[in-house]
Amino acid sequence: MTPSSSARRGAAALAVAAIVGPAQSFAPSSLHSTPITPTRPEASPTALHIIGPMIRRMREGNAQKNAPMASSTEFKSEAPGLRVGEGAWKWPPVWPYDGNFFKRQVELDAKSKNNRLDPMSLMGGGAAGGAVGETAEGGENATSAELFDSLAWWEGQKDVGTGLDERVAERIENHYSFYLRDGMSVLELGAAEESYLPPDLKLHKHVGVGAVKSQMEANPSIGASLVVDLNDVVDDEGVSSAEFAALCDGEFDAVIMANTIDFLNHPREVFKSSWRALKPGGIMIVPFLAKDAYVDKFDEAFTKQWRDMTDDQHMWVCGSFFQFSAGEGWDGLKGFDISPEGARKEEDKGMLEKLQGGGGDKDAPCGAFVVQAKKKALEEEVDESDVEAFVRSRMWMMPTLEDRDKKLVAPRLARAYDSLDTQEEKDRMTTHFDSLPKIYASLVKMDQFAFTFSMQAQLAADLVGDPDFEGSDVQINNLKMGLGLRKPSQDFWAPVGQRTAQMAPDDKVNLLAYIVPRFGSGDPAQEEALRAFVSGLEPTFAVIRSKCPSMKESDVQLLGSELLAAEVLKPGRSTREEFAAWLGALTEVDLEFILTKRKSFKEEAKRDLKAFQESREAEEQAKTDRREKIQEQVATARENRSVVFNVQTGKVEEAEQKGFKLPF
Repeated sequence: MTPSSSARRGAAALAVAAIVGPAQSFAPSSLHSTPITPTRPEASPTALHIIGPMIRRMREGNAQKNAPMASSTEFKSEAPGLRVGEGAWKWPPVWPYDGNFFKRQVELDAKSKNNRLDPMSLMGGGAAGGAVGETAEGGENATSAELFDSLAWWEGQKDVGTGLDERVAERIENHYSFYLRDGMSVLELGAAEESYLPPDLKLHKHVGVGAVKSQMEANPSIGASLVVDLNDVVDDEGVSSAEFAALCDGEFDAVIMANTIDFLNHPREVFKSSWRALKPGGIMIVPFLAKDAYVDKFDEAFTKQWRDMTDDQHMWVCGSFFQFSAGEGWDGLKGFDISPEGARKEEDKGMLEKLQGGGGDKDAPCGAFVVQAKKKALEEEVDESDVEAFVRSRMWMMPTLEDRDKKLVAPRLARAYDSLDTQEEKDRMTTHFDSLPKIYASLVKMDQFAFTFSMQAQLAADLVGDPDFEGSDVQINNLKMGLGLRKPSQDFWAPVGQRTAQMAPDDKVNLLAYIVPRFGSGDPAQEEALRAFVSGLEPTFAVIRSKCPSMKESDVQLLGSELLAAEVLKPGRSTREEFAAWLGALTEVDLEFILTKRKSFKEEAKRDLKAFQESREAEEQAKTDRREKIQEQVATARENRSVVFNVQTGKVEEAEQKGFKLPF
């Protein structure tokens, strides 16, 4: 939303929320700083003696924070103001925000009020002044729409101008001019009466999506407009609007969304919809202003994260919306500080100003920032030399799975694909990727300590890798019974669980992955095979115990269940009678050999996984080393700078020394 001029980005009809601790683990406290020059000569010599070292330390600290994290190549190819390059972002493994992060203040107040219990109601064992469970109007059970109607609120603000400073508007316009070209199709989210586009830009199509129809109609560059509440979404999917969904079919060269993220209730879903709207290679550009830019006008609509976080942290929070919407489906994620010269900075309101008895320049323009990325093209066909790349691309927009889960399951799916014998089986497997969210909807309910994320990923990969697994309701229901999430069936899962109780957890997972795909086929022969398996477990274990009296019970159950599953569970391999005859002919040496071979596969898989993890760690370390090298280069550059008086601006400024060229 660019609330510039009348709720400019009011059009986005957005929300308010609260940042939580985890966000600060990946968001540096500051990305920029302004050289601090004493401008109040009234301080006494004693005060200056004390303040001088403080100023020096503050400058040094701010210089470190201000170090741009980007390569020299990026500085040469991107628009001015680049602060964070593609390789500098670092994210937690899962969505780091709690339920309050994107709530409006009115929602937080209602929740707090509802949680304050009347002491008399506690003494009486019920709710004071009403029936138990009754919620007052506007209480915690009220929906966001009931507490704050986005479209109605922005409609009520349609005549309130944002009053965006011309210098700030020019910076946004200049940034757009670097990436937008004549003939492009542009989708603008949070559209209002001003788009800040270059006046000579001739677009093929410009569609505005906002909250106030009259504002968009007053915008001369918008050709078509659509009123949509961007805060009305389908969780983990996108914006809940059939008309808007029709636009999200990959037809736009660019999505622009200025001054809108400060009002978004569900940013991840909005960014998912934006990704779908773009053509491969299309760019999403998200400008936003300093947090105090129009707080006097639109404070009620701000999210809590916008109130609580600093301007620099907002850049990282915005970057996280890209990361956790489509992950690797976004390419070239970068952050810019496009603030005009002399813009107000948060540091200007710090200790130094107080010590010098002055205030910030109220006429100075506000800060302005941009975060942007391009849509990466989906892998349309499997490259046999890099199957994992195809798998990862299929999971970019997949709901339910966290980024951590995608990284764990992708290499396992690639190995499962490679292990299949025929192209027909491989083709069938690729059609089953869409069942992963159904699988993980069950897995996320498991105890993460007893059933680790790695085990979850292996089970998911084994299931999807089985050509007979389609993710049907019958199969998912049996998966839940096998995991203990539903009451086990008395004719199958209860006896299987009892008779394999001594098996190691990862061996149970392997068996579960082999059994579940056998359900739901509707084939009478398959149904008979399932009955033969469950009835044959105990007799099989008895034979193995008699032949191998010293074998551990866990190994007896592992060997017996897997032999029986391999020969009996798939129709056409062996009947129960044929299997019994074959097992009876095996010697103790034969059975021990089979068990050893089985365990060797397990160890080999562990070695492969360890090698993969070490490879990923090496990649991450290489990125870290690259960031550190860039920061060292910038630090060296700063040490070689000198301070000069700029007669044009009337300010003391840093200048490059002769013979040394900065990378930016």
